[in-house]
Amino acid sequence: MQRLDGEQVRRFQQRLIRWYERHGRDLPWRHTRDPYRILVSEIMLQQTQVKRVRNFYERFLRRYPTIQALAESTEPAVREAWDGLGYYARARNLRRTARQVAAQHGGRLPDDPEVIQRLPGIGRYTAGAVLSFAYGKDTAILDTNAARVLARVFTVRRNGAPGRQQRRLWAIAEAVTPAGKADRFNQAIMDLGALLCHARQPECPRCPVRPQCRTATPRTKSGC
Repeated sequence: MQRLDGEQVRRFQQRLIRWYERHGRDLPWRHTRDPYRILVSEIMLQQTQVKRVRNFYERFLRRYPTIQALAESTEPAVREAWDGLGYYARARNLRRTARQVAAQHGGRLPDDPEVIQRLPGIGRYTAGAVLSFAYGKDTAILDTNAARVLARVFTVRRNGAPGRQQRRLWAIAEAVTPAGKADRFNQAIMDLGALLCHARQPECPRCPVRPQCRTATPRTKSGC
């Protein structure tokens, strides 16, 4: 990976966080530091749009308000609570995680990245999200939206092996995530990808990090 310019990275971080503080989405799971509630939201958001998750998140938590409550549930009951959200394997893994956490970690989700990724259904992104949003850790995230932003801003071309591109994007994400502000930065970069840096017709003129973006268009909304 090419060396990133430190001043450019700082400006990117500052502009992105300032924009998020004014324009970030008001989502129910952003009003808590409870690791369990954050995990529930992140598992629900896998392969599912935010709008749809909103309708299920609070309802599921009313039925299973704690990780212990979920651990003590039955699989058919969890499936019923998850019904309509799809991809039921997520709910099955979430219940398995709850049971492991209750049995092996005293009911508290681990705050170690290696340990939390050993739990069912928790990969590198989900671990980074829980650790930064719940525990304030300086962990990077890389979902589809964040990857699109970083690929455009830092000109990561879609050529070669997909695994190589993914490793490069993860390396960039770790390099640009600011110490002490990872939670806000991670929320911000996801929101930027969701609200402005669309896969098609990105709104470059409205983008707060356009000065740092190497692929932004000068006058139009598309072609970024």
